[in-house]
Amino acid sequence: MKRRTLLSGLLAAPALPLLTTNVQAADAFHESTVQALNTDPDYWHDKVSEAAWKVLFEEDTERPRSSPLDKLYEDGTYVCAACHLPLFSSEHKFDSGTGWPSFTQPIAGHMGTKQDYALIWPRTEYHCGRCGGHQGHVFNDGPPPRGERWCNNGVALKFIAAGEPMPALRGDA
Repeated sequence: MKRRTLLSGLLAAPALPLLTTNVQAADAFHESTVQALNTDPDYWHDKVSEAAWKVLFEEDTERPRSSPLDKLYEDGTYVCAACHLPLFSSEHKFDSGTGWPSFTQPIAGHMGTKQDYALIWPRTEYHCGRCGGHQGHVFNDGPPPRGERWCNNGVALKFIAAGEPMPALRGDA
């Protein structure tokens, strides 16, 4: 861990009780309403690429600007790379300048959230409400009207262009 990250976290520690309340409120608001199936990471290992599996089920992060989905702005739907649950509509995609595909909101009821303290400072991690695959983090620095930035790992998504058939959901077995 870098010294600057550690020192920043230590300086921020007294503010944690104040921040935790907002994160918990966001968690309650964004809970998934989709029935979770096959959340066992081993089930998905042979169904997605190794890079996707590491992001989805080991909560890894892909390098910024490495995903072709970051600059894709066609009409369509972004689905979970593992179970194919629709997660985002292209109408809510925007260029955040971060190097990861970003959205102003997910498809209602298709995401679950939890608090993430990996960088000491609390963040809200979100995951597919069906398979539990890690997608990214949501921040409160997005554009109006919601002010949310759903920053997603491109490798955790598949894009389905408008007019193309949606892939069958998988993971029921």
